[in-house]
Amino acid sequence: MAKKKKKVVRNEKTKRLDTLERINFNAAGVDIGASEIVAAVPAGRDEIGIRSFGTFTRDLQEICQWFRKCEVQTVAMESTGVYWLNLFELLESYGFEVYLVDSRKTKNVSGRKSDVDDSEWIHQLHTYGLLPKCFRPPEDIRKLREMVRFRETLITDRTTHIHRMQKALICMNLKLCNVISDITGTTGMAIIRDIVAGKRDALSLAKHRNRRCKNSEEELVKSLEGNYQDQYLFILKQELKTYDYLGDQIKEIDEYIETLYGKIESKVDVKKNPLGELPSKKKKKSKNSPDFDLRSQLYRIVGVDLTAIDGLNESSVQIIISHIGVDMSRWPSHKEFVSWLNLCPNNEITGGKVFSSRTKRSRNGASQALRVAAMSLAKNNSALGAHYRRMKAKHDAATAVISTAAKIARIIYTMISKQEEYRDVGSDYYEKKNLNKVIKSLKRRAANLGFELVVKKAA
Repeated sequence: MAKKKKKVVRNEKTKRLDTLERINFNAAGVDIGASEIVAAVPAGRDEIGIRSFGTFTRDLQEICQWFRKCEVQTVAMESTGVYWLNLFELLESYGFEVYLVDSRKTKNVSGRKSDVDDSEWIHQLHTYGLLPKCFRPPEDIRKLREMVRFRETLITDRTTHIHRMQKALICMNLKLCNVISDITGTTGMAIIRDIVAGKRDALSLAKHRNRRCKNSEEELVKSLEGNYQDQYLFILKQELKTYDYLGDQIKEIDEYIETLYGKIESKVDVKKNPLGELPSKKKKKSKNSPDFDLRSQLYRIVGVDLTAIDGLNESSVQIIISHIGVDMSRWPSHKEFVSWLNLCPNNEITGGKVFSSRTKRSRNGASQALRVAAMSLAKNNSALGAHYRRMKAKHDAATAVISTAAKIARIIYTMISKQEEYRDVGSDYYEKKNLNKVIKSLKRRAANLGFELVVKKAA
């Protein structure tokens, strides 16, 4: 017997095309390009309702003056690379209400695309209030975000030069990477600097071995007996210089970031309410951590210690805060926050059937940091770690990452919005609670079938 289709009942508040009303009568639409900007204003405001402008500063000012002449109050534009940034900020300085819109929300009929049509279409959608505004954090957070992104870029660049140093060593058959875990550690950098300085004796080079190295000094001596060739030594020297230069650049960026933190309003007095000590497993800092006390700065501007959450460290919390800010009022609840991060199912329903529920791809830095944090919890002895393992056993690793990242996002939202500290209940409590849920479900199913489930008591 075929299943009956559910009757769809429309809510009175549901928008229909035949009942759409104009909301923004003084709206304008802008299509932005690298060398040309096309703007559209309401009909009857000027002899020419759609105009084309250049992208120089005087052209941007001309756009603002034209909008004032046409009595425009609100402007919508697509988020296109970084081309929108200067016009957006200039329009805001002129007092216009500016909507930065996701380009996926402004797609027009295919086959009829042009800059003029796009600007007119954006203007029309904005007039009916159909374009949601993209989230932009406050100016102080935006400055922090730009510097954090630039810092991450330099760290990535420095990693490239580390790989090139490693390649030069391998080409000379110096198997240093086989006996030490990181060639940029204390032992590795001391040996590389001596090699660049002209030393070739393996015994003297091996004296730089740190006591924490797992391999013996004899193994280190064997790895340093190679074929020193001039061309590879020259490459190693150049790559070492670039590595040191990028390191100095990162230190300067850290100093600048510290000054940016000083300009952000405090939510808690660190002297009166000092931070507690981190667990021993979290005390170890990575080599890419900044030199200043980042944890205290984050605690001061957020009001709670987000590094206490399992899977998060100072650097990952800094990335998240630089993207979401410290004010959660932008999202009415944690559901909207998780949806904004693209950490919830994106259901595609056709004919009453769910064809796909995959999450959307996201380049949001906060979302990526949460996913990385979730992946690090695979063997963690915490409630979040137990949740990750349960989701992985029930579904797969990818689903477990998304589910755990969403759970961390909800915790962050609650901590910041309610100013509550995080308390881990442990993996044992989580697994016991989940077991009780399973037992209740089995009892309910047994009762529906006319049976009674009896739990065997432990001896």
